[in-house]
Amino acid sequence: MIQVIKIGGNVIDNPSALDAFLSRFAELPAPKVLVHGGGKLATRLSAQLGIETQMIDGRRVTDRPTLDVVTMVYAGLINKQIVARLNALGCTAIGLSGADGNLIPAHRRPAEPIDYGFVGDIEPSEVNASLLASLLSQGITPVVCPLTHDGQGSMLNTNADSVASAVAIAAARIEPSRLVLCFEKSGVLRDVDDDTTLIPDIDRAVYDQLLREGVIAKGMLPKLTGAFRAIDGGVNSVVIKHADNLLNDIGTVIRP
Repeated sequence: MIQVIKIGGNVIDNPSALDAFLSRFAELPAPKVLVHGGGKLATRLSAQLGIETQMIDGRRVTDRPTLDVVTMVYAGLINKQIVARLNALGCTAIGLSGADGNLIPAHRRPAEPIDYGFVGDIEPSEVNASLLASLLSQGITPVVCPLTHDGQGSMLNTNADSVASAVAIAAARIEPSRLVLCFEKSGVLRDVDDDTTLIPDIDRAVYDQLLREGVIAKGMLPKLTGAFRAIDGGVNSVVIKHADNLLNDIGTVIRP
């Protein structure tokens, strides 16, 4: 089984937490793919450069200056630090954006009803599964950052949870796949400030109810959207969990 693991949230921003996570990730048996975010670091660098960050429903509005920042941060700083660390741990890794090897073509999101700027939406069927298969067959672990491309020379910023979902669906065309979304919480919580309120299972009926109650909002919206899209696309299982729990079964399981 191919495991597609996504890491994001405060873990990326915390060197000791990231090191601990990567050590656990290196223990996972191959084949595996790592997808990472890095939005908090991009936000901090944008502020240092005097570039305002605008978020709508947990998604970043990406104008040209912001696109430059996220390209530097995601495909450069974060991606190469992770790749270097994994190779040091004995996990042969290669860093990729969606433009590399035409891995993830995307379509720039229409400007209506909301103009998100240089933001890409992915059709999972267009993800380059043959490239993934080639790398995985050689024992190489792809480390994918949340940047895609429009096929006309422009990079596009794409939500990392959406990238992970699309990559997992592409992996399912190679062999059975599993998607694990890791961040700094134990899973989907009824109270975001209380890890004891973990919701162990979510199906579509529960999801709709949680939406009505306002339990699911902001950054959790793209996570669960991507999770259900993965299930619909043929991924065997999806789990949302704390990065510390990568090697155990604690988390929220997404069910059809």
